[in-house]
Amino acid sequence: MFKLSTLCYIEKDGCYLMLHRTVKENDVNKDKWIGVGGHFEDRESPEECLLREVKEETGYTLTSYKYRGIVTFVYGEDVVEYMSLYTADGFTGDPIACDEGELEWVDKKKLSQLNIWEGDKIFFRLIEEDREFFSLKLVYDKSDILQYAALDGKKMEI
Repeated sequence: MFKLSTLCYIEKDGCYLMLHRTVKENDVNKDKWIGVGGHFEDRESPEECLLREVKEETGYTLTSYKYRGIVTFVYGEDVVEYMSLYTADGFTGDPIACDEGELEWVDKKKLSQLNIWEGDKIFFRLIEEDREFFSLKLVYDKSDILQYAALDGKKMEI
């Protein structure tokens, strides 16, 4: 079984809006820092899911965003998620509290100090290099250890 989701890193003043996932039990992202986003609803396009999820989690309406890549996230034997990865640099609206954790603007230079997935460091590098659309496959074991990574179908050294 697989899931479809969006993941967005909203940028402002050299920072990304990060979500510290602390609320949900049995959350594969529990205690990790990630971007905002979520699972597709019936018949949604990636952009419709992106805009809805960002609004629900942050209160913001995106006005400028870019589809950066597709991330195939494999966790253990039962989780396979295809994440449409976006960055955004324009938004309107007032922030709201998120029911999945705490939102915080984090300096991009300090991201590696957070409890983030090892593979996230790879796509942050690709984003900073302004790489065109990419496909990144990340395979983790149940201890959150990255076992395999492939960029555009080619195995990477990890």
